[in-house]
Amino acid sequence: MTRFVLVHGAWLGAWVWKKVVPLLEEEGHQAHAVTLTGMGERVHLASKEVGIETAIRDVLNDIKYNDLSDFVLVGHSFAGKVTAAVADREPEKVRKLLYLDAFRPQKVRAPQGGFDPSEFGSLKPGQWTIPLTDGIVDSIGKDVKGSDRQWLMSKATPWPMKHSTDPVTLSKNFDTVNSAYILCTGGGDSVEEVLKGKLDGPYKVIESGHWPMITKPGELARDMLELSS
Repeated sequence: MTRFVLVHGAWLGAWVWKKVVPLLEEEGHQAHAVTLTGMGERVHLASKEVGIETAIRDVLNDIKYNDLSDFVLVGHSFAGKVTAAVADREPEKVRKLLYLDAFRPQKVRAPQGGFDPSEFGSLKPGQWTIPLTDGIVDSIGKDVKGSDRQWLMSKATPWPMKHSTDPVTLSKNFDTVNSAYILCTGGGDSVEEVLKGKLDGPYKVIESGHWPMITKPGELARDMLELSS
């Protein structure tokens, strides 16, 4: 039995794993999905102070208060830096770190992972969240169509900008964590370029956009199980 802790990316919440969790459970595994402060059902807690440290504490507290250990920690999209920081602080509890079309930190001690939010469109003075637009979905998730797109857009919540701009700094603990990777061909990053960088763990490639948990949940669940062994 494998236990998964699932951490969503920008604009999402625990809800985005709705199609994947039952598939894992049907095979006798466990899956615990976290919602980060300011998004999903916790959107009412959004503020301009919510940043990457808040997200890290969200996951750490979920682990602590649900007595979770020996799990595969899955980070999607920007949450690659969240899950990396969590694994850095609780390395003895993380069996493997699985990056799902995610930011992949280097094993260095310098701050890393701060993104320029203007890549998602021009920002207004004082703006502290980034909305999900059809243009963004067309750019990195064009396979999300029909009822799936309606579902995504109806549930998506604005992304707190400090999740994007805040970096993380990792300690030598991070160097001991085993990693695996799932790359998506239509998620925005060139898979060919990523593979040239020689990943430090096994990987799978899914022919999908940035949200395979919506468009290819069966293939995603299979890849997660294969990479968790």
